[in-house]
Amino acid sequence: MATGDNAKGGVGAALDRLVRELEAARDPAGFWPGRLSSSALATAAATVALRTAGTADDRAALERAEAWLCRHVNDDGGWGDSPESPSNRTATLLVWCALGMAGSAPAPRRRAALEAAETWLRRELGALTADAIRAGLANRYGDDRTFQAPVLTLCAIAGRLGPDAWRAVPQLPFELCLLPRTLFRYLRLEVVSYALPALIAIGIVRHRRRPGGGFLRRRLRELAVPRLLAMAGAVQPPNGGYEEAVPLTAFVIMALAAAGYGGDPAVRGGLSYLRATVRPDGSWPICTGLGVWLTTLAVNGAHGAAAGRLLEAGGAERLRQWLLARQQRGPHPLIGGGAGGWPWGERPGAMPDADDTAGALLALRRLGPADGDARRAAERALDWLLSLQNGDGGMPTFCRGWGRLPFDRSCPDISAHALAAMTAWQDDLGRLRRVRVRRAARRLHVYLERAQAPDGTWCALWFGSQAAPDEENRVFSTARVVWALRDDARTAARAAGMLERAEQWLVTAQHADGGWGADAGGPVGIETTGAAVAALAGTGHGEAVRRGAAWLAARAAGGDALPAAPIGLYFARLWYSERLYPVVFSLAGLSRADNLVELDDAKT
Repeated sequence: MATGDNAKGGVGAALDRLVRELEAARDPAGFWPGRLSSSALATAAATVALRTAGTADDRAALERAEAWLCRHVNDDGGWGDSPESPSNRTATLLVWCALGMAGSAPAPRRRAALEAAETWLRRELGALTADAIRAGLANRYGDDRTFQAPVLTLCAIAGRLGPDAWRAVPQLPFELCLLPRTLFRYLRLEVVSYALPALIAIGIVRHRRRPGGGFLRRRLRELAVPRLLAMAGAVQPPNGGYEEAVPLTAFVIMALAAAGYGGDPAVRGGLSYLRATVRPDGSWPICTGLGVWLTTLAVNGAHGAAAGRLLEAGGAERLRQWLLARQQRGPHPLIGGGAGGWPWGERPGAMPDADDTAGALLALRRLGPADGDARRAAERALDWLLSLQNGDGGMPTFCRGWGRLPFDRSCPDISAHALAAMTAWQDDLGRLRRVRVRRAARRLHVYLERAQAPDGTWCALWFGSQAAPDEENRVFSTARVVWALRDDARTAARAAGMLERAEQWLVTAQHADGGWGADAGGPVGIETTGAAVAALAGTGHGEAVRRGAAWLAARAAGGDALPAAPIGLYFARLWYSERLYPVVFSLAGLSRADNLVELDDAKT
């Protein structure tokens, strides 16, 4: 933490409070598990799955879930992805389905919630027919059927699509899952790489309920079903949760059960996961853990004395060993690839991805010397990143060039993160690997130049703003790229032109009160302001940093809880908030600003 006179001011008090909060939130194993917001969408999907495939023993959990849904209806009669989110058609549609399946005569509160949902949906969709529902989802998700098909399947199972319900559900080409993964990039699938379990399950139930295509196609699908059921079980993690995602697991369970495979091991495993992850209040989050991501954010974000306190309290070596143990040791059963990547979470269903692998590499660099274990882990990780790099030079999230849909396309903030990780380790590599890394770094640099908008901004994939008309959070996205490129002097020197344009835009986007929102307008946010201050610290924009740090300190030094905003975007653009995001991003900004500006109590 800060010392001397500055410790008495707002920044010192704020840093002290933020470090204490992180220390209190640490798991006994030393990492930060965090807590994602409860989700109406996830809770509704889990409810339908338990009603479709569960047993009488699930009755109490179902009653709590339905009560939670009724308590969290928005004032306008709809539901959002998180309790802080405005109503949207997908979450409201799923809650309407879930509550509509609830037993016989509905209780008054449930009846009122159903009536409110129907009113909201009619206003939003124009009608509650199968065609109107399908058109409304297509308007939201476009050509991406990753989420459309499962949502329509849930509606069909819940009896909300009329007598010919399965006509509205698209027949996914689930038989193609038997082809080698290396061919997927050429198939132009309408689902993204991570969705294979849903592709299999939704495809099977649609085929069972309303077979389509010619005789040979139907016969081929019928022959493929046993092998694909085995595949769904083979890619299921030990705890039963596909990708630690409650909605995805619930969709697979309900689809297989509705297809007549309620006794399949994949269904039993998924039910065990849902029963184990329901919260005491009856709700579920969309994902059960971001432990690796949050831990690397904390390690890489904290600077100066604040970093010293965090690492002293938890032990840098203990964290280093924990991270080393999380590295993927072989090909992932779902997305393939080699060994070396890191997943986003500490639980078995989390998949390796480029963003978390870059974060882990940078954290290992900070946590200790590049000894044998760390260097071997870095070499495996860098080889994995090199194999992931797309043809345009950028980095996707999970799979190289698998498709044209989100998560398989290159992304600027992930690309910048990967570039920073490569630069941090390149001097510790052998000659041949160092040459490959430098070549990849040059391609990443070229990609970032091409991806930068004329005004100097970049757009991210995993973060956004519900308040922005296009749902983009250009401040947060641009700050993440600047932050990554600034952390190494060599990278910053090569990217000087890009950085100058981006930093100037960030300065002009600062609000009059010193904070930042998604852009020059819209509400100011703690996470976004923390990222912007961290990006601009040390750039020569001292006044902007000073004002931003004062804004953060005024909020972080007080006794009130720091409110978490739903800036996170999960699969299929599902919004979530994470309780540690305002803490880690405030700490990142203030710990960097603490060495550059002096604020006293009067200024805060």
